[in-house]
Amino acid sequence: MPPLKMKGVARPKNTRKVIGRLLRYIGRYKRLLLVVLFAVILSSCANVACDSLLKPAINDYIIPLFKRASSGESITFADFIPFLKLIGIMALIFVLGAFASWVNARLMMFISTHTLYRIRKDLFDELEKLPLVYYDGHTHGELMSLFTNDTDTLRDMMSQSVPQLFSSVISLIAVFTMMIIVSPFLTLVMVISMFFIMLISAVLGKRSANAFREQQKSLGKLNGYIEEMIEGQKVVKVFNREKIIKAHFEELNNELCTAGIRANTFANILMPIMGNLSHVQYAIVAIIGAVRVISGHLDLGSIAAFLQYTRSFSRPITMMSQQVNGVLNALAGAERIFAVIDEKDEIDEGTVTLVNAVETHSLSSMDGRSHVVQSFATTGKWAWKMPDGKLVDLRGEVEFREVSFSYVPEKEVLHNVSLHAYPGEKIALVGSTGSGKTTIINLITRFYDIEDGLGSITYDGIPLKHIAKDDLRRSLSMVLQDTHLFTGSIRDNIRYGNLEASDAQVIEAAKLANADSFIQHLEHGYDTVITADGGNLSQGQRQLLAIARAAVSNPPVLILDEATSSIDTRTEALIEKGMNSLMEGRTVFVIAHRLSTVRNADEIIVLEKGSVVERGNHEQLMKKKGRYYDLYTGAFELD
Repeated sequence: MPPLKMKGVARPKNTRKVIGRLLRYIGRYKRLLLVVLFAVILSSCANVACDSLLKPAINDYIIPLFKRASSGESITFADFIPFLKLIGIMALIFVLGAFASWVNARLMMFISTHTLYRIRKDLFDELEKLPLVYYDGHTHGELMSLFTNDTDTLRDMMSQSVPQLFSSVISLIAVFTMMIIVSPFLTLVMVISMFFIMLISAVLGKRSANAFREQQKSLGKLNGYIEEMIEGQKVVKVFNREKIIKAHFEELNNELCTAGIRANTFANILMPIMGNLSHVQYAIVAIIGAVRVISGHLDLGSIAAFLQYTRSFSRPITMMSQQVNGVLNALAGAERIFAVIDEKDEIDEGTVTLVNAVETHSLSSMDGRSHVVQSFATTGKWAWKMPDGKLVDLRGEVEFREVSFSYVPEKEVLHNVSLHAYPGEKIALVGSTGSGKTTIINLITRFYDIEDGLGSITYDGIPLKHIAKDDLRRSLSMVLQDTHLFTGSIRDNIRYGNLEASDAQVIEAAKLANADSFIQHLEHGYDTVITADGGNLSQGQRQLLAIARAAVSNPPVLILDEATSSIDTRTEALIEKGMNSLMEGRTVFVIAHRLSTVRNADEIIVLEKGSVVERGNHEQLMKKKGRYYDLYTGAFELD
């Protein structure tokens, strides 16, 4: 009997709850599960039935025919017909069992695949509803493992482990019952010997499990180090640290080698020990059975069938021991998936929505009375629709009043921050790292919300919390420092800012961002396919596409978070005119230290440790020679 290998087994915290949740997912396939259940029972019983036919085959046919042949009696083909019929019955049972196994495997694959489809869909849907704070607390790799490792273990469990476990249990019960019927005494011998084998297996298996856990831990450390060093090769080479990292790699590699030798030593010892013990068990049963046959307590057919039952008894125990760990790992993975699905969605209590204003016309009827008829042709003007149906023009006026905010209670990031961006104004936020610039943007976009009593934020005079998040974000457009491009054509990436934009609008936006020139020089122009987050483009080109994506959305409020930080001075000069056109007539928030995006701001707000320390335009702040003057002269190369 093979060993029980426990390679870093993960166990669910609430097994019953996880199983109940999985059953609800599988519940829609009740009829198919009944067919699977019948197929598993038929397949398991077929093997036992074939083994049980050994007894009549030997006692009723083989031994009598052998005696007749030994006594010199002639044997004709007709004498073999009953025996051949029995063999035919056995073959038919084998075929039925094989067919039942195929039906079981096919249906369970169908059920598991469709169940995982629903689980993945629910998981992805939930990830799209979660607030940004959740992603700040979880790594990308951690979330991706839910879709890969955890769902893979679930598929294996549903399509293989669970059917095999169920089949093994049925086979075990059926075989044990037949063993008791054939010989209760030999069954007792079998149980006692199996107890000692399981005891030895448990002792060795525990040591093997601990060794494999150490191996997995060492493997994780080594893989993490390799990934880190490969990503940081430029830094390694710049500082000539190749010898040092090779030495550290050698150390980690030796740790893994030592742990692997220990783990596989136990595993390799365990396998032959358990295999030989099963042979010893078989030999003991055979010897005692032979004695019982000689003494007349048992016939030859019964001992032959019982020895076959001995093999059949060990097989399901082996399969169960192999599948238990897979089931536990799968349930632990399912628990992690369900934990994400059960996460609280992003709270949105906003009731103010964004609508496209509708033209209205006043018409006079023949009796002199007038009535209003609404035309449903949109005008292109956007407005906020209040809960009472009143429309408020979307102007892009944003005001902070004594806003304080903390990501965590122990550390306040913003302290009594006030600012007022009038429609069409350009507000620059400057300050050292960690001063709160990005936090202000996070509050404007409602990635985070301020707590009651810690100030107020209004948009066109409407409290920001009253505006539905989706509608609020439709009125904004952002160009981030870290650009992200999706797999697809350049045209589609620009159109991501406005899915209804025409090709002409896409090209116009690209020209506005000065991206049209380099796009036209690409082999396939706007149809060039971007892969690996734009890895085939330079950082500056990627940033230009991000600016074009913002331009095509045509928003009233524009947020530029270090939007030109990755663009060289020459490229920046080329797009400065386009950027000014893009910002014209819009309320703009700029986080930057570059000359072109700060110097011409209507108001520059200087932040330090979450507080506003200075405000004014460029000339006013330069005359003060305060914090802005220090930042400016230290960060810019003046003309």
